[in-house]
Amino acid sequence: MIKVILGAKGSGKTAKLIDSVNDAMAQEKGAVVFITNSDRHTYDLKSSIRLVDACAYGITDYEKFFGFIGGILSQNYDITNIFIDATLRIGGRDLGEVAKFIEALDKMVDDDVTITMTISADESLIGEDIKKYA
Repeated sequence: MIKVILGAKGSGKTAKLIDSVNDAMAQEKGAVVFITNSDRHTYDLKSSIRLVDACAYGITDYEKFFGFIGGILSQNYDITNIFIDATLRIGGRDLGEVAKFIEALDKMVDDDVTITMTISADESLIGEDIKKYA
């Protein structure tokens, strides 16, 4: 399952995401992964949550990002949740590519894994292909 948190910069998406990450860790029996573009949230997350700085792995587009997430999932079958903050900063600002990325992720994950991501953009710029996951 894919979930998208939409909103303009500064609208509280990351705070909502971090609350969701910590709640998921308390409720889920599997592993929880938090992917972002830095390590700035180290102290906001429970220590059992796997924090991944995507930029440290040279991710510059959505094709690489998709492969990266596939690699994470293939290495740990206990993952129940992946949370992605700063999606556009990691993969790029092309919303058409974002939509393809989301569709590909939706096909890759089964019902046992939920991927929740933030997208910083005005909702009027977001197409229905992304909004349906919001």
